[in-house]
Amino acid sequence: MSIVAIILGGGAGTRLFPLTQRRAKPAVPVAGKYRLIDIPLSNCINSGINTVFVLTQYNSASLNRHVAQTYRFDRFRHGSVNILAAEQTPGSTEWFQGTADAVRQSMQHVALYRKEHVLVLSGDQLYTMDYRKMLAHHIEHGADITIASIPVTRQEVPDFGILKTTPEHRITEFYEKPNPENVPGLESSVSDTMKAEGRQYLASMGIYIFSKGVLAGLLEERTDSHDFGREIIPYSIGTHKVYSYPFEGYWSDIGTIKSFYEANLMLARPSPPFDIYDPKMPLHTNPRTLPPAKIIESNITESLIAEATVIFASSISNSVIGLRSFIGSGCTIRDSILMGSDYFRWHDPSVRPTDEGPPEPGIDSGTVIEGAIIDRNVSIGKRCVIRNSENVSEYDGENYYIRDGILIVPKNALIPDDTKL
Repeated sequence: MSIVAIILGGGAGTRLFPLTQRRAKPAVPVAGKYRLIDIPLSNCINSGINTVFVLTQYNSASLNRHVAQTYRFDRFRHGSVNILAAEQTPGSTEWFQGTADAVRQSMQHVALYRKEHVLVLSGDQLYTMDYRKMLAHHIEHGADITIASIPVTRQEVPDFGILKTTPEHRITEFYEKPNPENVPGLESSVSDTMKAEGRQYLASMGIYIFSKGVLAGLLEERTDSHDFGREIIPYSIGTHKVYSYPFEGYWSDIGTIKSFYEANLMLARPSPPFDIYDPKMPLHTNPRTLPPAKIIESNITESLIAEATVIFASSISNSVIGLRSFIGSGCTIRDSILMGSDYFRWHDPSVRPTDEGPPEPGIDSGTVIEGAIIDRNVSIGKRCVIRNSENVSEYDGENYYIRDGILIVPKNALIPDDTKL
């Protein structure tokens, strides 16, 4: 395919803190065994796009390591996934100032490839898309720029960049997170199904296809414009042919703790709208060589259990249990995400790949966890109660945080026996 993909690694990820305290947003674990970056990279591979750049900046060590270990093309496919970290060059002495600035600083590398189009993606979204269909739409309409869009309700409009289009999908207006009082009149033509659901407003998904020459020209001309949504796209509507690519499948922008929590638990439902079992669009990740999960005398309902997990005589419901998790006897886990561990609880520390983290990660016997996110390598002692019993919205405590009413225990934390949070 004559297209190169650029995946934006994002900024500091403050709205996903403390999950981004030690890692970049795209490196945050999801669905027990994947990372967020696996979503756009898998979509690219499944769409036949083999030339991909991943732009990184903040806390990028684990992201760089995951991409390097996972996405290796063989010599016959002539593909590559290239990591581009923010760097000082003769043309720029600063870090990326926004989405457009990140692409601008990376164009010298993209220009080396003889590709006619550039696909710009976010590294922290959950969705399945065949980009070949979007590219065909772009070419069919003779577009300079194509923006993937999804119908949203009136209540959701202030959270997105909103497009107004003609019936032929050409974008005539663009409003970045409009105020609620300005919503009337921003409706666009949508399918009857979307109209019946009250989803008559088209939101930008932050997924763009540019004709390569158009992108280079805009970035050179608009040197003071650092962001696509706020600056480049609104300007381009008046000077270029900008079209919408309508998408009506599942899509979630994993920008907050609440959206991350809800998206993960959604995957544990019997028939979730995002299908990680789709054989035509498989979700790729690091091909670890791990043993299967071992579950002894436990009651588990509507949950995902990742490889190498060991569970003794416990009750687990509506939860996601990550790689190498250990759950002792008599535990109750409800509506929670356990990200697992980077090493086994029972192995000698001298054979572990890292020195950081508590000596015995996992959940000890008699502990109750409800409505919580437990990050990697956390050790929780016996008879603990981990839940937001006071219904606090925001709080910073010792070895735990509360965001959007969800209690989070950060990576490598050690919670002593009989702790009540």
